[in-house]
Amino acid sequence: MTVWLIRAGSHGEYESKFVDEGRVYVTWDGLDVDLAKLTQRSELTDAMTKRYPDAKPKRIINWVSQVWPFAHEIRKGDMVVLPLKSQRAIQVGEITGDYHFEAEGPDPYFHWRPVRWIGEAVPRAHFGKDLLNTFGAFLTICRVQRNNAEARLAAMRANDWKPESIGSITKPTSNGLDETTETITDTDLEEAASDQIAQLIAARFKGHGLTRLVEAILKAQGYTTYRSPEGADGGADILAGAGPLGFGVPRLCVEVKSQDTPIDRPTVDKLIGAVTKFGAQEGLFVSWSGFKTNVQKELAPSFFRVRLWTQKELLEALFTHYDQLDEELKAELPLKRIWTVAAQGEE
Repeated sequence: MTVWLIRAGSHGEYESKFVDEGRVYVTWDGLDVDLAKLTQRSELTDAMTKRYPDAKPKRIINWVSQVWPFAHEIRKGDMVVLPLKSQRAIQVGEITGDYHFEAEGPDPYFHWRPVRWIGEAVPRAHFGKDLLNTFGAFLTICRVQRNNAEARLAAMRANDWKPESIGSITKPTSNGLDETTETITDTDLEEAASDQIAQLIAARFKGHGLTRLVEAILKAQGYTTYRSPEGADGGADILAGAGPLGFGVPRLCVEVKSQDTPIDRPTVDKLIGAVTKFGAQEGLFVSWSGFKTNVQKELAPSFFRVRLWTQKELLEALFTHYDQLDEELKAELPLKRIWTVAAQGEE
């Protein structure tokens, strides 16, 4: 079994299409050439040079190294990892068929392979830091070989995608690399930093401690809060109202889950019921491990009643309001803002 990293656009713009259709696509605009009919990489180089006349030769070579394997090297039974942008999670799939070319598109969906999703929104925290760094490579399509990735992912699959054990993370790494591997480009430093911060939060704000962090962020946003004691909460971990006494609007009913598995729709529906029970106006559901992929779409009719926070939204709110947090909490979660050069993707 070979493992491939395939991205659904630089901003995750094709994510829903990949997941909903059970397909992975090559998403280069205007690449309307049947890759299966090309017998040499040089033919793809010529085709891409013709279609992208403003691209430098080095960039064309990089693109060819990514696109060529999609048609000629990926095999049925190979594993696909799709880093999600909608939440801090990895979608994992298994290739179930051959390469397909659709001459009519629409652009950019000329090239696709069928995939069966075998790991739905697996939290990033379940993977070792070294694997996450590998998944952070600035490539759209590449083979993942470093750090014994193939065997480790196979073991996670057999263990129903539970967090990796320390033993599997510390096994000897593989040095078998080729030109399509992730080592030919830099790692996403922003993503790597967020992973490190998420690991610190998971270690220092376990269980009900995550509720305390969420409450601190809400206070920094100007809410007055009530936090339920640990244990049965009657459907709400936090009640939050605007203003110094909390009597203003909006009034929020907040549920916080720190469990290891993504939250399903029925669990979110309980929060919607609690909004009415507590006389709130809106609900906020914070799930450290994210949500099942269908939840966001199915909750569209409740857009004006409930918001869903994954790790992604929680970290964004933390970074925005970190300076307003109380000193005791900042001591538990010491962060420093830095500047770095913004890396440019190759697609």
